[in-house]
Amino acid sequence: MGEVTKAQSQTPSLKTMVSSESVKKRFNEILGKKSAAFVSSLISVSNNNELLSKADPTTVITAGVMAATLDLPINQNLGFAYIVPFYNSKKKINEAQFQMGYKGYIQLAMRTGQYKTINASEIYEGEIKHHNKLTGEFELGERTGDNVVGYIAYFKLINGFEKYLYMSKEDAEAHAIKYSQTYKRGFGLWKTDFDAMAIKTVLKRLLSKYGILSVEMQSMANAISVDGAVIRDNNGELTPDFEGETIDVQSDVAETIANNANSEAIDIEPGPASEFVNPETGEVVKMFGD
Repeated sequence: MGEVTKAQSQTPSLKTMVSSESVKKRFNEILGKKSAAFVSSLISVSNNNELLSKADPTTVITAGVMAATLDLPINQNLGFAYIVPFYNSKKKINEAQFQMGYKGYIQLAMRTGQYKTINASEIYEGEIKHHNKLTGEFELGERTGDNVVGYIAYFKLINGFEKYLYMSKEDAEAHAIKYSQTYKRGFGLWKTDFDAMAIKTVLKRLLSKYGILSVEMQSMANAISVDGAVIRDNNGELTPDFEGETIDVQSDVAETIANNANSEAIDIEPGPASEFVNPETGEVVKMFGD
């Protein structure tokens, strides 16, 4: 029996652990009446992923607690938050990482009540006619091809402050190669959902650099700080552990384009303040393009 199998065979199963009174109490304190459905979803996510089902169930639970704390669904098809497997080569065990989806960032931003609109999308050939480096403005044109050439994120606050950030597809791929070992090995979210991960990355960079991250916006700050980490439970306090493979951590924020200035929207119609993300359907605010 290998070291991984031996260590994990001595650990209670996920189903056993979530049935314990302490774990049920924790989810109840966070989610109330929604806790039972969330725990069922957590078990389903684990059972539907062979590698995740072999991960240390403690890390699956703490990743779930983090998602519950942020009040984000973990249904992988919705794209709000993900619980994904990774191999901890130092401990020689499989663990679970918590990852934000781009819809999760949009959800948290809209909840603050400070964002009039927030958008992120792929950019296809021909859709960007001109970029003013001084003002940060993008002039959009008609699509001329079906190839994705980049990704753009935009927000406008209710006080009128707005920002854009663009990342080319080449930059997105370089980011994936740098931060995701699974991408280099041919699997993982960056391989199966490249566009969604790239959209999340450009949106995260925009929010990290220019978004509101005050104490009042603690959920957004927390999401950015734990994205791509194994969540550890230290006496009831959740802390991110980026040891080993990291996929999209805060250190990449320094790579964002810092010269985008306040601008006036061009060819992008901001949505009304009432626009929101429906966590049940996955419907989000109006996106760029089709």
